[in-house]
Amino acid sequence: MKKKLQDKLLIFKDEKYDLKNTIYMLLLIMVISAFFGFIYETFFYRIDLGYFVKRGSTFGPWIPIYAFGGLAITLFTYRLKKHPLLVFVINCIVTGILEYATGFVFWECFHKRLWDYNVEIWNFGNINGYICLRSILFFGLSSLFLIYGIIPILKKVKVKMPEKNLAIISCILGLLFFIDMIAYMILK
Repeated sequence: MKKKLQDKLLIFKDEKYDLKNTIYMLLLIMVISAFFGFIYETFFYRIDLGYFVKRGSTFGPWIPIYAFGGLAITLFTYRLKKHPLLVFVINCIVTGILEYATGFVFWECFHKRLWDYNVEIWNFGNINGYICLRSILFFGLSSLFLIYGIIPILKKVKVKMPEKNLAIISCILGLLFFIDMIAYMILK
C-alpha cells in the first residue's frame, strides 16, 4: 500500500526523482504559483478598481488558492504534458471546481467572502460570484505556463543545484508560506 501511494506521488518519474525531491519541487511549485497569483491579482484589480490593492488572505506576497491550484494542476496533469489541449481542458475543470468549492465553503462555513465575481469586470459566465469564465480560462492558460514554462525551468535549476540547497530553499519558502497562512488566520 505504501509503495503504491509513493508511486502515485512520484509525478516526475521520467526524471527519476525520489520522493524527497518530488516534495521539494512541489513546495516550490506551490510557492511560485501563490506568488504568480498575487502578481496577477495585483494587476487585474489595478485595472478593475483603478488603484492598487493588496489581495489575498496572507500577510506576504502570495495567495493560497493559487498555491493549491498549482499543486492540483501539477498532480493532475503533469503526466499528460504531451497533450497540451488535454492539460488545458482538465485544468480549466479542476481549477474551476477548486475555486467554486473554496469560495462556497468559506462563505457557508465561515461567512467570509474571499472574492466575488458579481462585482468585477469581465465576469461573464459568473456562477454565484464564485467562478466566472474569465477566471477559469485564465487558470487554464496559467496551467500551460506552469507545465511548459515554470516546471522545466525548475528542473533545470535543480540539476545545477546541490540537493541540500534545493531542500533548504524549498523548505524555508514552504515554511514561510504555511506560517503566514496560519498567522493570518489567527491574527485577522
